[in-house]
Amino acid sequence: MKPNPAPLQQTPGARHVPLNRLVADRIRSRILAGEYEAGERLAEERLSEELGVSRMPVREALRSLAAEGIVTLEPRRGASVTVYSDEQVQELVEVRATLESLNAKLAARRHDPKQIAELERILAAGARITEKTSLAAIQENNNQFHGALERIADNSVLTNIVRSLRDRTAFIFAKQSRKRVRENWDEHAGIVRAVIAGDSDLAALLAARHVYNAAEMPEASDAATTAVPAEPKARLKRAAA
Repeated sequence: MKPNPAPLQQTPGARHVPLNRLVADRIRSRILAGEYEAGERLAEERLSEELGVSRMPVREALRSLAAEGIVTLEPRRGASVTVYSDEQVQELVEVRATLESLNAKLAARRHDPKQIAELERILAAGARITEKTSLAAIQENNNQFHGALERIADNSVLTNIVRSLRDRTAFIFAKQSRKRVRENWDEHAGIVRAVIAGDSDLAALLAARHVYNAAEMPEASDAATTAVPAEPKARLKRAAA
C-alpha cells in the first residue's frame, strides 16, 4: 500500500509559484521515490484528492511531466508513468553521457576558484550521505553537484539541453541511486579533482563513465575508456591510484 501523502500546501516562499508547478514537483518527486511503478496509471481524480487541489492543476501538471518524458498521456487511458524500452534507455544514457562529458570538460577549462569552492562544499555534504539517507536527500545532493558543475561550465545552451535530458532520465537513475551512494560520491570526487587540476580530457572521461555506471551499463563505460587517447588514459590510472 502506498503512503497517503499530505495535502499540497504552499509555503510563504512559494506563494508566487504557479499551483500546477507545485503539483508537478510533488508528483515528480513521488515517481522518483519509487512510489509509482513504470506503467502505473496516474488518475487525475485520485491525485487531486490526495493533494487537496482541483483536477485542473493536476491535469496541467501531468501535461508538463509528459513534456519532460516521465509521464505518458494516451487517449482514453489517461496518464501513466513512462515505460522505456531497453533500447530507449540506452539511447538516452548515451546522449546524456556525451553531454555530461562536455559539461565537465568545459568546467575544467574554466575552473573558477569561487565556483569550485561551492562544488567542493556540495561534495563534502555528499560524504555524509549513506544508504539510509532518504532518497529525496540523495537526489537533491546529486542535483546540486551537477548544477554546480554546469555553472562552472557556463554554457547556457548546454545547460538547457542537459537539464531537459536529466528530467527525462532521472527515474532511470533513481532505482540505483541509493545502492550506489558511495560509488557516486567517489566518482563525483574524481570529477572534482580533474576540474580543479584543469584536466579537461580526464574530467570529460570521468563524467561520461559516471553516467554509464549510474545506469548500470559497465560495458559502455569500458568502451568509453577504450576510445580515450593514451595520455588521458594514463592520467585516469593515476587518478584511480
